[in-house]
Amino acid sequence: MLKYILRRLILAVPVLLGVSVLSFFIISLAPGDFLDYYRLNPSISAEQVQTLERQFGFDKPIVVQYFKWLGQVLKGNFGYSFVYHIPVFNLVWRRLGATLLLSISTMIFTWGIAIPLGIYSALHQYSFSDQAFSFFAFIGISIPNFFFALLWLFMAAKTGWFPIGGIISLNYDQLSFWGKIGDYLWHVIGPVVTLGTSGLAGLMRQMRGQLLDQLRQDYVLFARAKGMPESNVIYKHALRNAINPIVTMFGYSLSGLLGGAVLTETVFGWPGMGRLVIEALTSQDLFLVMATLLLSSLLLIIGNLIADMLLAWVDPRIRFRLR
Repeated sequence: MLKYILRRLILAVPVLLGVSVLSFFIISLAPGDFLDYYRLNPSISAEQVQTLERQFGFDKPIVVQYFKWLGQVLKGNFGYSFVYHIPVFNLVWRRLGATLLLSISTMIFTWGIAIPLGIYSALHQYSFSDQAFSFFAFIGISIPNFFFALLWLFMAAKTGWFPIGGIISLNYDQLSFWGKIGDYLWHVIGPVVTLGTSGLAGLMRQMRGQLLDQLRQDYVLFARAKGMPESNVIYKHALRNAINPIVTMFGYSLSGLLGGAVLTETVFGWPGMGRLVIEALTSQDLFLVMATLLLSSLLLIIGNLIADMLLAWVDPRIRFRLR
């Protein structure tokens, strides 16, 4: 297992390198750069603009700019943010915690509800509860995240039950330990429900379909014919085979949460990576954009690795191959 993990981590290096090459050159194809604001400002002379170009390396060819940036990244220096005027690593590190808290909370909400509902719906196929869950699942899949976020904010503003933005209250520092946890949960419930609704609905339908497919297999009929208890047939045999495709989706959901959080964090004013990506793109903050893209790619690689390890845990055949 350790050799497999090391091999996957080594293979991740050329993947990240390829992502950095494509991202850097695609971003460079966009018209203009961050210094256009200074070029259009009549109070800033051309000599000052040229000094800034030399400082940030914009006077060099794109290839030279890339290898200069890559050399600094290999030394642990991800560059300097043009907008925030601080090192990119420090800026990303500050925002990463808020996004990870939101993403982990969303995954617990989504997977903790979707899997049991999917199993229940499969075991009670065509019942009233199954049809009700399917009805609400289709609604959840159909509503875009940003529209659901606007509906939630409208409800929160009208009722006052939930905050309409931010991550903590103004009196957060005066609260007790449990009060701080409660304050965070009060603020996070809106973004979590918004971000997790579509994923919950899709995951529930996937779990239901996979389990129904396994319950129709010959090995399930054979186990029932032998007189095996129904709970063993379902949870020990059918469910273990049905969960494999669901576990595979985990790797993509980890990175997908970062992408889906862009709109959600913007609407809710959540100080995470999503808002940072939008601000970096609109201001053409090259080094900040590159850092966020590499981070998203790294999360996708880590998520897929964790998914493969979980598959090895639930499926003995895959575990044998990993060894």
